[in-house]
Amino acid sequence: MFDLATQFRCWLQAWAIFSNHYHLVVTVEAGGDSLRRMLSTLHKDEAREVNRSDGVLGRKVWFQFRETQLTFERSWMARLRYTHENAVHHGIVTEAARYRWCSASWFEREARPSFAESLKRFKIDRVNVPDDFEVLAPE
Repeated sequence: MFDLATQFRCWLQAWAIFSNHYHLVVTVEAGGDSLRRMLSTLHKDEAREVNRSDGVLGRKVWFQFRETQLTFERSWMARLRYTHENAVHHGIVTEAARYRWCSASWFEREARPSFAESLKRFKIDRVNVPDDFEVLAPE
């Protein structure tokens, strides 16, 4: 995903990857379709790899993606935090930085400390992002 983002000139700001869905906050050049092309390529490449490892041909792995253009700073900040905290929201971890397939720990290391602290306090209880993920208890 990181290589594709670079190839398609998409700059990842936040990510959370799960077995059946993902959340990304991405900056792209205005007016282009680079995000759509990057995600289409990602879905195609991942489907081929998963199908190869399972010995299956032609199975559809990713079914869709939704994109929203964030035009207000408060919307952007809420989605940054929501993406970082998504594994906590789903009960996978108790601390976002402990989920290795999200950007929370990277963000804590790389962001200006004042911005990281501001984002931690940012309210996300009203963020409405479709998310059907369900954690299944081990048998």
